This record gives sequence, structure tokens and C-alpha cells, in this order.
Amino acid sequence: MKHTDIVEIFKNPEYIGKTTTVCGWVRTSRDSKNMAFLELNDGTTLKHLQIVIDKSKMSDITEFMRLGTSLKVTGEIVKSVVAKDSVELNAEEIILLGACPGDYPLQKKRHTLEYLRTIPALRVRTNTFNAVLRVRSIVSAAIHEYFQSHHYVYIHTPIITASDCEGAGEMFRVTTVGFNKDIKTEEEYDAADFFRRRAALSVSGQLEGEVAAMALGKIYTFGPSFRAEKSNTQRHVAEFWHVEPEVAFAELPDIIEMAEDMIKYVINAVLDRCPDEMQFFDKHFENGLIEKLKNVASHDFAVMTYTEAIEILKKNADRFQTPVEWGDDLMTEHERFISEEICKKPVFLTNYPKEIKSFYMKQNPDGKTVAATDLLVPGVGEIIGCSEREADLDKLLEAMNIRGMKLSEYGDYISLRKYGSVPHSGFGLGLERIIMYVTGIQNIRDVILYPRTVGTIS
Repeated sequence: MKHTDIVEIFKNPEYIGKTTTVCGWVRTSRDSKNMAFLELNDGTTLKHLQIVIDKSKMSDITEFMRLGTSLKVTGEIVKSVVAKDSVELNAEEIILLGACPGDYPLQKKRHTLEYLRTIPALRVRTNTFNAVLRVRSIVSAAIHEYFQSHHYVYIHTPIITASDCEGAGEMFRVTTVGFNKDIKTEEEYDAADFFRRRAALSVSGQLEGEVAAMALGKIYTFGPSFRAEKSNTQRHVAEFWHVEPEVAFAELPDIIEMAEDMIKYVINAVLDRCPDEMQFFDKHFENGLIEKLKNVASHDFAVMTYTEAIEILKKNADRFQTPVEWGDDLMTEHERFISEEICKKPVFLTNYPKEIKSFYMKQNPDGKTVAATDLLVPGVGEIIGCSEREADLDKLLEAMNIRGMKLSEYGDYISLRKYGSVPHSGFGLGLERIIMYVTGIQNIRDVILYPRTVGTIS
């Protein structure tokens, strides 16, 4: 149906004085003796367009006043009587598109995020999720823009895979074989399956991405990843979106520099293109958010070794629930302490113990650590896991054998170290975590349309 996006009406003063048709959902309504007022939102902007109804011209407006109702409204756009530098629509005709009963769940102006998770089909109509999904869209576009403008090739890696990139085994199995009491062994089960071997949903496109980078030089993947970790925390979901560049002829300092540059590009894009949304998040979720992001985008990130971080954490042991020693994986409380209270800005933590990192990371000359880094940011913790990849075939095979990995499942990956191996690096950025950071929202379940978590699928 012919209508004008509400965002265009707010942006373009040429609509003032013109008869215009808009569509949308009623977000608020109020009635008086002679006049009635609706706020209509069509999803194209965070702002609501006020609809002014002269009751002397419309006899029965009851069905138009219910929250959640969808309407098509035609009338003249005029300057707002109350709101400075804004506009409203004097209704001449209102057509009911979709009635809404009185049990519409979004009656109050503010609901808790926990409550909104119970109504995923409707929570997108709130200001919070209107803003979140708009920022998510801009962040995604900015990521593509950054890589495309720096000569990266966008690669689509498989979602169904036979190998576990992380070597941890926490994957969702893909199978066409249901319960069958006649199948006695694991080998029989695999033989009867679709691929004639075990398959799973990918936890990462990295291994296939490295294959592409060894021919194209600089590539990135951007798609869903799936991890069957039973981590019911504010930072974990079972299905998330993953950005993974792989760069040939790049050592760890090179990929750190690129990661910082990309993060700053994304932050600047959000600040520039989502001013209303960022004002909303600054007001309702993290006071000072905009100023914080501007400061981050205009200053260098910190760099600290894992060993230095451990020494600092041990000196402040009374601050943490979980004690930490060299060789331990850091908890979120440790990561946030380093980034929020010690560095007071994003920090790359480098040179982790090789035992707590993945098999593919380059071993440092000290024999104890690998050329890896995590980017820790205030308010979230880790958002990027990064490393130089092991280019030495013998060292790679040694790391895989120590972990008991089946070399036969990694034939393509191993061959990269046989035929023209080069220093190369890459990282993984969880899209939802960077969105948490730029919005100030604390729970990953609230920055994705349908969160998949342990024990929950809707």
C-alpha cells in the first residue's frame, strides 16, 4: 500500500503542509473531550509520530486507541505545537489494519528486559529493541564496509563441518539417524548417517578461512556459529554471529593493529549513523556511553602481556571470587578488572600459556606461551580472540598430537603448512558482544532477535 516512511517525515521539512499517508502501530494513546492523540511507530525510526484526532470529525475512535493496533492514517503534516523542531499529523482519515485486544502485553511504557524475553514476538516493538536492532544493522554494515574497503574478500564458509576448530568437542551434532535399537556400535551409527561420518554445526569458519587466505591473501567470514557449551551466563548464547578475518603475511602485531582500527571504525559508524539510538542508550542503559565511545575511538588501546596481568590480579586477590594463578584461564571478573580499573580502556592481553589456548596458535620461542591476544573491553570483558597461526608443520602436528586430535580429520588444514606456508594471523569477533559494548546492554540475550541458550529455545 502507498505510504511514507515516518523517518522521512522527520528528516524532510518538505512534508510540512502536505497531505501524507503513514502506517504503523499505536505505541501510546490519550483521549480528551474534544481531541485524541496517538503516537504511531512504523519501525523506520526510534521516534514516534504524533497523530492528532479532532473528535468532531471522527465519531467513533475507540478501536484506534488500543495499544498495539495497526493503522493507516492520512492527514496534513504540521509543525508540532508542543515539541520543538518536530512535526505531527492532523488526521483526516484513519483505516484500521489490525485490531489489538485489551490483553496486549505491552501496556506500560517500561518493562524489564527479563519480562520482554518471555514475549520475543512482541519485544521488538519496544523502544529498546527498535534501537538495538537498528544499531545491530549498522554495526553489521560497518563491518562489511571496513573489510571491503581494505581489499578483503568475503568468504562463505561451511556451517556443517566434520572438524572441531577449537578442539574442545562442544559442538551440535548434525544427523539424519534417529533412535534405532538395531544399531549396536558408534561405527554402525556413523555408517548409516547422511555423510557416512560424524558431522556438526560449525563453531568457527577459521580453518576454512585460512584455506582461502592462503590464495586470496586477505579474507573475512561473517555468519552464524554454534557452540554447545552449557554456559548459562550473560555473555553466552548457543547461536551467535561471528566475524573472522584471516590475513596472510601478517604477524601478531599486524593483526592487533587491524583489529583496533576495525573496532574504531565500527564505533564511529554507530555514533555517526545512530544518534537517536545512542542518546536512548546513554539515557537508559549507561550514562556517559557516548562520551566513552568517543574517547575510545580517539585514543590508542592498551597492550599488556598475560603474565603482567596475572601479577596485577594476584596483588588484588581480595577483589575476586575466583583466585587466579599463572596458567589459569581468566574469568570475566578478571578481564573486566584489567580493562575497567587498571587500563580504563580496551586492552589487548597477549602471550597466553599454550595449554589454555587452541592448537593452531603460533608457539612463542619461550616454549610456554603462544602468540595470542584477547581484546578486553570495559563493561563486557573479552570481545575478540586473536592469534598468529602456527605456520610450522612440525610444531602444528606436535600440538595436535598432544591434544589427541585425529589428524585424518584435518588433512586440508595440515596441507597448508606443506605447500608454501607463510606467517598469517586472524581473529574472531562475536557480533553480539560488540553490540553489547556500544549499547551498554549487559545481557547478550537482549541484543539478538531470538537468543538460543542452554535449556531454552523459542
